[in-house]
Amino acid sequence: MAAPIYADTSFLVSLYIQDANSARAAALATESLPIYLTPVAEHELRNAVRLCVFRRQITSAQREKTLFELENDLTAGVLHAAPLDWPKTLRHAEALGRDHTELVGVRGMDLLHVASALALRAKRFVTFDDRQRQLAKLAGLDVG
Repeated sequence: MAAPIYADTSFLVSLYIQDANSARAAALATESLPIYLTPVAEHELRNAVRLCVFRRQITSAQREKTLFELENDLTAGVLHAAPLDWPKTLRHAEALGRDHTELVGVRGMDLLHVASALALRAKRFVTFDDRQRQLAKLAGLDVG
């Protein structure tokens, strides 16, 4: 298995729900598989898909199809289920917040995503969120 990358929720949603970033997400994913999927990222992704129904971006049937595709990708190894060492992840998140929040303006989930990538020793981090991208660069990750 190639070294997995860490994808934040903005990237993952664009992989599964058609939007302005979907083509770029698909291209990056094809060259970067497998993708780490932590329990918190999976929860956030599943909820983001449901939120797309609320926002009328997709139908309930499309939600079900998307969640089915997600399960298939986990089974096939496209997504690599990655449990987190929570104490280590939270230490990384606190250090990142202390060092960068006041300069970059990142939110708690942004910190957790980048901290998760660090705890998993991911080499590459993919996102469509500008602040999160900046934070990942500051943390020493290769950012796509």
